[in-house]
Amino acid sequence: MSELHTPQAGDDHAPDLDVVGLLMRQHGDIRNLFDEVEQSKGDERRDAFHRLVRLLAVHETAEEEVVHPFARRAFEGGEQVVEDRLAEERAAKETLSALDDLDTDDPEFLPKLRALRTDVQEHARAEERYEFTHIRRSTDVTNLATMAKAVKAAEAMAPTRPHPGVESATANVALGGVSSIRPDQRAASGAVHRKAEEGGDAEHRQPTTTRRGAVPGAASPA
Repeated sequence: MSELHTPQAGDDHAPDLDVVGLLMRQHGDIRNLFDEVEQSKGDERRDAFHRLVRLLAVHETAEEEVVHPFARRAFEGGEQVVEDRLAEERAAKETLSALDDLDTDDPEFLPKLRALRTDVQEHARAEERYEFTHIRRSTDVTNLATMAKAVKAAEAMAPTRPHPGVESATANVALGGVSSIRPDQRAASGAVHRKAEEGGDAEHRQPTTTRRGAVPGAASPA
């Protein structure tokens, strides 16, 4: 069990000491970027919106590759929690993709942006309440830190534009810049990802026998 403080929903200042703190901070960054887009005009709005699109894209991809697979196995009801979050993410990607086709000076832009903001914030609150809190309670500090590293690695490789209907780890990696990542970086990312998933698998893993009554690694009888 983690000994770290469990962030409350909307805790924008949670530290990056673990995966929950990292994602909570990014939720705060997303809220701030929505503010910046709404309050700016012209080139400043366009630049802020491009940064918002990129952050939303890489953030959701990392959750789909690292966080959701862990949550499915980490706590009771995790499967349904993840399916609900994926449905929300799919809808948000569709809205974001349509919004991305508009010029930021288009009269339809701000109303659509505000609708997207409502959906994104409701999704973030649901993640914080139904997924992140349970993840924090389901594993230890070391694994939470490992998952944070995995999220950062996934974000470095993630596509920077929304791809509606792409909510699986394999598909997201295929769309990201995998070819630009060195083999040693890909290996490190994979190792971190595997370690992050071990916490969720541990309770469900059964010993594998190599012969009747034997467990791998056990000493052979004399």
